[in-house]
Amino acid sequence: MSALDIKAIQEILPHRYPFLLLDRVVELDETGVVALKNVSINEPFFVGHFPGHPVMPGVLILEAMAQAGAVMAIRSTPGFDLEKHVVYFMALEKAKFRRPVVPGDQLRLEVEPLRKGGKIWKMKGRALVDGQVVCEAEFLAALAERGAASTA
Repeated sequence: MSALDIKAIQEILPHRYPFLLLDRVVELDETGVVALKNVSINEPFFVGHFPGHPVMPGVLILEAMAQAGAVMAIRSTPGFDLEKHVVYFMALEKAKFRRPVVPGDQLRLEVEPLRKGGKIWKMKGRALVDGQVVCEAEFLAALAERGAASTA
C-alpha cells in the first residue's frame, strides 16, 4: 500500500489548478487506487454551476476518477517516464450519477483496473460521499509518448 500527498501527485500528473482534481491518494497498489477530493465552495466552477445552488459538474467527478486511474497506471507501468510519456482519457462507458455533489462533500474515488498493462487500460471507478455512491463509470486510458497525439 502506498499513499501520496499533493506534492507527490503533482510529480506524477501534469494537471494544475484548476484542473488538478486530486488532493490525496490514500491507497495505491496493484488492485487499485483510492484518492480523495475535498469539494470547497471556492472551486471556480461553482461560480456558474449553478449560482445559488452549487452542484459539482458530473464531468469533473468523472475527470477526478480518471486522474486517480492515471496515477495507478503510471505507478504500475514499468518504464513509464514522466518526461516522455502521458496518459490520455480515451473513452467512457456506463456512466451513472446517483446524487449531486455539493460544497463540503469529500469525494472518495475508488478505481480498479479491469484490463491493465500495455498501452490501453480499462478501469472501473466509483465516487462516494459519506459511503454512498454518487457516480460510477468504466473508462479507457491510453499510455502514450508525449507529442504523439494528432493535431488534426
